[in-house]
Order: sequence, then structure tokens, then C-alpha cells
Amino acid sequence: MIVGMAVVTYIPRMLPFVVFRGKELPPLLQGVLKNVPYAVLGALIFPKILFIQEGNLSFGTIGAVAAFVLAYLGANVIVVVLGSIGILSLYSVLFM
Repeated sequence: MIVGMAVVTYIPRMLPFVVFRGKELPPLLQGVLKNVPYAVLGALIFPKILFIQEGNLSFGTIGAVAAFVLAYLGANVIVVVLGSIGILSLYSVLFM
């Protein structure tokens, strides 16, 4: 079972390297593929921002704004996550 799962996981990862070896993708396709991780991440995170706390939309919004501001300022991912957690902790202590 484990060997079968390893093979099934390895094939989709290896296949593009074999098929596209020595070939250059068109610039438009390269641009689209570079944005896929951001789109998927946004699709996974955005709904949770809205429903992080039942009946309190501002809690998720404040955390998201804090994370966006820290990321815009060029902070490291760890700093963005910890900063957002810190802001939400402070908000929950002061206003809840």
C-alpha cells in the first residue's frame, strides 16, 4: 500500500520534468503558472477569515488586515503570522 501510494505521488511530480525537459513554456503560460500558488492559498484562507469566530466578522477582518499590512511592509512569513496572532490576542483581551 505504501509503495503504491509513493508511486502514485511520484509520477505527477516527475512527469512534467520528463515531458518538458529542454523546452521553454510560452511567457503567458509561465505567468499563469507562477500565480497558481497564490490563487490556491487565497482560496483556502479567505473563507476562514470570514468565519473564524461565530457571529464576529471583525475578528477575522482585523487579523487579515494586520497580516496584509505586515506582508506589504516586507516582513518575513513568520513575522506576519506571529504579528497577526499578537494583534488578535491583544484585540481579544481589550475588546472581548
